[in-house]
Amino acid sequence: MTPALFIMQCLNGLQLGVLLFLMAAGLTLVFGIMNFVNLAHGSLYMMGAFIAATIYNHTGSFALAALLLIPAMLLLGLVVEFVVFRKLYERDHLDQVLATFGLILFFNELARMIWGASPYYMEVPDALSGTVELFGITYPAYRFAIIVVGLAVAAGCYLLIHKTRFGMRIRAGSTHRATVGALGVNIVLLNALLFGLGAVLAGIAGLMAGPLLSVQPGMGEPILILTMVVIVIGGIGSVRGAFLAALIVGVVDTVGRTLLPALLRGLLERSTADTAGPALASMLIYLMMAAVLAIRPQGLFPVRHG
Repeated sequence: MTPALFIMQCLNGLQLGVLLFLMAAGLTLVFGIMNFVNLAHGSLYMMGAFIAATIYNHTGSFALAALLLIPAMLLLGLVVEFVVFRKLYERDHLDQVLATFGLILFFNELARMIWGASPYYMEVPDALSGTVELFGITYPAYRFAIIVVGLAVAAGCYLLIHKTRFGMRIRAGSTHRATVGALGVNIVLLNALLFGLGAVLAGIAGLMAGPLLSVQPGMGEPILILTMVVIVIGGIGSVRGAFLAALIVGVVDTVGRTLLPALLRGLLERSTADTAGPALASMLIYLMMAAVLAIRPQGLFPVRHG
């Protein structure tokens, strides 16, 4: 692998990592604070991609699509929380899994009814269709914009959680939920806002991924699996852990798919290496998750108490 290709793959891994962080941040807060298993989080990502693509294709403005997507996803998150999730808080995890799996099926069918079963395309905006020079290589401007937006959102999440009263209540609720409720904090409203925040972050991920992928029903399930891996590696309930683990998973997954086949060609026949390399690369992050669970079950970057 040439240095230029290695740098390119690292940047692609960073881009995947920030998308995974946008997914993982909201999901890990809901799971860590509310002990609620939400398998439908990937469906919010899918709906965000569809809504953004629809607005963009009708208006021609990517900025307007991003601006309108935020309140739309906040409203969708609040409605789903009120109609479905609120009735499941006190139920066990099996009920939550079954109900949110049902939501996956509902949203996939809803997307087919509204947008059809064929892929719905979203073009890269003209302003970001070019390239930029990074570390001596030419890199697509839109992919670089994803990295910048993802890092900006990560910084915003840090400031929200660590520097605001709302964030203070989130952190307190993650460890002393009953005490926070007894002090007069509206736990019901806090839960709803957490779901709304998670839906907005998932929608932003869908917006940014839309021009790179074909927007279609069912697109939320593959990224949900990667998001779960990120949460397990980073530590449930830890936004810092979600960010660092997302970058690790993104880089390992992307670089591994290029590096492993090249390394295996030096040990095996080319045809065998080309077959085994991608298979091993796809297993790599799951092996990493298994190792983390065996060595540090609480994750690499768990929530700091005290």
